[in-house]
Amino acid sequence: MIRTLIASAFQTGYLSVESEGLLRQVLETKCYQPEDLKDIESLYEAIHTGKIKREASSKNLMKFPILN
Repeated sequence: MIRTLIASAFQTGYLSVESEGLLRQVLETKCYQPEDLKDIESLYEAIHTGKIKREASSKNLMKFPILN
């Protein structure tokens, strides 16, 4: 699911409110695979560099999971 949401954001150039909410839920429940973290990191970088725009009006980005 994570890869589909991220691929859609890269394809459209936008991260929808719905997609961001779903990603947030997946990260909070830790229902992701370790390899998904690279895709999430790429999404964060694209948002920070302006390649992908967020539809959400909030300035708060979802928190990136920290692995020990």
